[in-house]
Amino acid sequence: MKIHGVKGAITADYNSIESIMNASEELLRMLIDRNKIVQEDVAAVFFTTSPDLNAEFPARTAREIFGWNNVPLMCSHEMSKEGALEKCIRILILWNTEIKQNKISHAYLKKASILRPDIS
Repeated sequence: MKIHGVKGAITADYNSIESIMNASEELLRMLIDRNKIVQEDVAAVFFTTSPDLNAEFPARTAREIFGWNNVPLMCSHEMSKEGALEKCIRILILWNTEIKQNKISHAYLKKASILRPDIS
């Protein structure tokens, strides 16, 4: 079995616990559902936020809502670049799967659709 990346991004409406949790849940649920990901096949998940989101760790969603307590999760901030998309949460799932990389479905939701218009 190989490890492949599943990527996505979404914007939160506000820098609040509820908004970050809701956006993280929406994106993570879409990535899981589209690709039929099961916890046992997930090697690790990286969450990043734009520097203006700091009210909550988006990984909390994976633990509390999806029960991913045995999956290594990490949060960090994206670099601060002038003109970068604000209130953006990005997720990279490292997934053990036999599915070919070009068959994996990524997701760019809300204002994050500008990051990858070719697959949004």
